[in-house]
Amino acid sequence: MDSIATILLLTTAAGACIPLGGFVASFEHVRSRWLEQELRHFLIALGGGILLGAVAVVLVPEGIASMQGSLLAIPIVLAGGLIFFLIERALGLRRRETPQVMGMLLDYVPEAVALGGLVALGAPVAPLLALLIGLQNLPEGFNAFRELHAQKHRSAGRTLAIMVSLVAIGPVAGLLGYFFLSDYPAGLGAIMLFASGGILYLIFQDIAPQSRLNRHWAPPLGAVVGFSVALFGDVLVRGAA
Repeated sequence: MDSIATILLLTTAAGACIPLGGFVASFEHVRSRWLEQELRHFLIALGGGILLGAVAVVLVPEGIASMQGSLLAIPIVLAGGLIFFLIERALGLRRRETPQVMGMLLDYVPEAVALGGLVALGAPVAPLLALLIGLQNLPEGFNAFRELHAQKHRSAGRTLAIMVSLVAIGPVAGLLGYFFLSDYPAGLGAIMLFASGGILYLIFQDIAPQSRLNRHWAPPLGAVVGFSVALFGDVLVRGAA
């Protein structure tokens, strides 16, 4: 029962960062041309950097370890990228012009499933993964709010209500990982590697191109900062172990 409570706490806290990022974006009076350009692209890059860090310091190392170093890890990562590509094509993300929203959900769900499985296995990196999910959800929530708010001229309140409803996805996915993957560490590792391939696809297909601004330094530095945050958390966890 303690494990279930831990999963609910970690996934809810990580998911709550989605509407929190949207709430920050809802303040009309702080908007300006600088916010529209430099800050928005910095936050997109920051989220991409944290996603890359989550892949590099948690998902891939833990996934390979759970699969006991099997070479099957490579085709699973490739399959993740291919499936995310097919999902993106099927949903018509570019026609809907909401790549941030759908990209956020595509990486959030498998990460939450993996988080539930890691808690079930007692992995010390589970809180770190939850922290990284929350940190990436903040900038993704910020940019997702702007996409949703602009679509169909929704009010800020209605947009935030939609984002609040997304929080429940995390606990549900986390509990699925707990109940179905706790006895199958290899399956958990496969999901983490599959998610890694999909996240890498999203980073270079949607996030990185959107973060670029001509003759601006903030977006690429945002990616570096995001990756450094993930690396810092990994060093702290391994140092305390």
